[in-house]
Amino acid sequence: MRGSSHLAIGLITGVAVAGLVPGIPFSPAGIALAGFSSLAPDLDHPGSRLSKRLGFAQRYVRWAFVGVAAGLALYTHFLVAPGPDRRMGFTAALAFGLIGAALQGDSTRKLALLFTGLCTVVAGLYTSYVWLSMLGLFVSVAPFTSHRSWTHTLWAAGLWTYIGHLANQSLGWHGVALFAGGGYVSHLLADTLTKAGVKWFMPLLDTSFKLPLIRTGSASGNALEVAICIGYALLVLGLVVGHFQF
Repeated sequence: MRGSSHLAIGLITGVAVAGLVPGIPFSPAGIALAGFSSLAPDLDHPGSRLSKRLGFAQRYVRWAFVGVAAGLALYTHFLVAPGPDRRMGFTAALAFGLIGAALQGDSTRKLALLFTGLCTVVAGLYTSYVWLSMLGLFVSVAPFTSHRSWTHTLWAAGLWTYIGHLANQSLGWHGVALFAGGGYVSHLLADTLTKAGVKWFMPLLDTSFKLPLIRTGSASGNALEVAICIGYALLVLGLVVGHFQF
């Protein structure tokens, strides 16, 4: 399913959580969190919306390697005496330069997300927010997994929900776990409607569960995605309006 459809379904799920679950305040931030969480499973895909947004440093990764190579070469040239250390310095500079020149496409994206995730881990350690460090680890590791594998499992959904639970405890923001978990599970349910399906219980069960209604990328599939989003929105709207009336 396309990223725009996942985002729409996640936001609608956030509205459902905010409007139907007792004790959960109707929060635009919570709805936005559900939308964000609905995109999280596709961090393993190079073309996903969240990969592109969180990998904001992607365009700078290659230049970072080239910069390190240049700095190391200058340091070696001016400050290292002739000998084995000098040769090692120039060799390392050449290696960094070649790596930077070779980085393209998906490899650059993965390194950018790794950098983003590790920065988040450090921020979590600095602020003593365990949930923030766990979020950073998720962002760091997910790009290095195969598409629709580990991030598309019941265990990943549970982990994401638990991160929300820890955030709830740290921030005192009631409902974080429900918004986060609801958005994440909405992605897996939506992908279950595609021909590829979802391996919910991998690695315990290497079977794709699917109700193959949607062929992602096809004209008919796109139209069906829009219809599903509209139908889901109307259903949630009706339930929420009825809930507030009573």
